[in-house]
Amino acid sequence: MSETTKDINRVTGTIIGISFRLILYALAILLIYKGATRGYEFGHEIFYASAMAAAPGRDMEIQVEAGASVSAVGKTLEKEGLINNQYSFIIQAMVYDYEIQPGDYILNTSMTSREILDILSEDAQEGKE
Repeated sequence: MSETTKDINRVTGTIIGISFRLILYALAILLIYKGATRGYEFGHEIFYASAMAAAPGRDMEIQVEAGASVSAVGKTLEKEGLINNQYSFIIQAMVYDYEIQPGDYILNTSMTSREILDILSEDAQEGKE
């Protein structure tokens, strides 16, 4: 192999190595950005919940069975289109110390998840006062 060919191979290898590192850095930055924005959005859903629809919304009847977990209720509410994210609903219930009571409820798509939690735990809140 001639000296020129060795130099070309060395330069090509260096360029490929630098390109590979730049791609890795770009992917790392993209993952950090996506993680930060998703984390912000999730936190925003927990502390500044918004309604799924504008008023007047749509009324829906929801039945909460005795012994139903917050997770099961959150999954049902998300499936019915009353909340955006069951996990933020679960965390709200834990952070704000809600106890969901069994019963039949009329909920509206224009309610925030905090308003829904207020209604679902009404009897428990009255007992704490």
